[in-house]
Amino acid sequence: MEIRKRRLLPWSEPTVKRECDFLLDFAEFDAAAMTLSGDSQNAGSSERTRGAGAPSAVAGSVLAGPWTARPGGPLTGAASAPGDKSISHRALIFGALARGVSVVDGLLEGDDVLRTAAAMRAFGADIERDGARWRVAGAPWRSPDKALYFGNSGTGVRLVMGAAAGAGVAAAFDGDASLRARPMGRILEPLRMMGLEAADTDGRLPLAIEAADSLSAIRVKLATPSAQLKSAILLAALGAAGRTRVHEPVLCRDHTERMLGAFGVALDIEDDGAGGRYIGIEGGQALSACDVRVPGDPSSAAFLVAAAAITPGSDVLVKNVLMNPTRDGFYTTLREMGADLGYENRREESGEPVADLRVRSAPLAGVVVPAARAPSMIDEYPILSVVAAFAHGETVMEGLEELRVKESDRIASMEAGLAAAGVDAASGPDWLRVRGRGVAPAGGARVRTNHDHRIAMSFLVMGLAAKAPMEIDDAAMIATSFPDFAGLMASLGADMAPL
Repeated sequence: MEIRKRRLLPWSEPTVKRECDFLLDFAEFDAAAMTLSGDSQNAGSSERTRGAGAPSAVAGSVLAGPWTARPGGPLTGAASAPGDKSISHRALIFGALARGVSVVDGLLEGDDVLRTAAAMRAFGADIERDGARWRVAGAPWRSPDKALYFGNSGTGVRLVMGAAAGAGVAAAFDGDASLRARPMGRILEPLRMMGLEAADTDGRLPLAIEAADSLSAIRVKLATPSAQLKSAILLAALGAAGRTRVHEPVLCRDHTERMLGAFGVALDIEDDGAGGRYIGIEGGQALSACDVRVPGDPSSAAFLVAAAAITPGSDVLVKNVLMNPTRDGFYTTLREMGADLGYENRREESGEPVADLRVRSAPLAGVVVPAARAPSMIDEYPILSVVAAFAHGETVMEGLEELRVKESDRIASMEAGLAAAGVDAASGPDWLRVRGRGVAPAGGARVRTNHDHRIAMSFLVMGLAAKAPMEIDDAAMIATSFPDFAGLMASLGADMAPL
């Protein structure tokens, strides 16, 4: 990729948005080169033979095209959720930045994470699969020859932007149509405050950053709770001169802080006295290799738990689920609704709290989910909306503005799908209301997923307990986060199949 600088507008106060005018030559990227070879994906496992009601066609079926889910018998057995996507991304990025070899056990091998792995290879890291584990040998980063293609991965592209800025390398970033529609300006703005020169497409992809000779530390307050924004700043701060301080008024995922500590980076974390905190990091620190065990993803486990909660007679154990307090809002909400959900075998792995979740079907009631809880369950609102359709009474979800700019407009996608299935739903700019009747909704609808993996999985789960089957128009995007979703659900007795 070639970047030819033409003109750079003058920079003034750090709080003023800075714009760069570059002429970009986005070289063609080789999508095939971005994939990683390896054996079968570590996408979750089950300890139960396939249920009698599950279609044998699911075994080996490709998640693509239209799929259907039909109501049937109860879900039973034990399963392990796939590795946490957020931690998997960070394990690869931090390992690539570190001195030495890091071994990652339980890495999620979905498309999003494999895109990040390919990007780390492009920056110079040596990454290989060794049986069920991944070995990441860090190296000084170099500027990639071609644009980095991240598919649909917002987490991957945003964290890597910060890491590349801190590493002082040039890079170009791109993604699919969905990722190109998502905002990147809020990531670039603090990086530009630190001295990064970048060119973007109206605050979106494709974009490119220049190799920075030096970055300067900043003091910044997050206007929106965003772990991706916070992480990008902290990773860039590793290459900045001085001490960067991030004020996080509303707590969001803290995997970056936890993992930086495990890789030998010193952070100062202080409460702000109002429910938030300050995070301080000194530039110039080097990461040391660290082995990482990735726990099960609570956002993926939510689909297994929700399916058991709404399907009569179900009794399911979901093993090895991350219980980080910045990620457990969905499970707190389910218990408030009356779900029979228990935590077993609580423990700590690689600095993260983990538990096995036992869930049995039970009557549910509508609740109000406060806006303050949104950061701890931002990815679980689609499946919570499905659960709410089976509850008695009204469930109101507040503080959802971030859902408007996810892989799809998830508020609009869920409202449309629920209405098609006979559910009373309404929404506003930052809220969604679902009114359940305490019985299974009608179902019998075909839902447009808008290329969103969580919309797709949510309505397939709905079809397992609705009065009539549910269909989705395309299951392909499920592989970005949960490649073995259909197979794992079938192993518990779910009736899902391609059309």
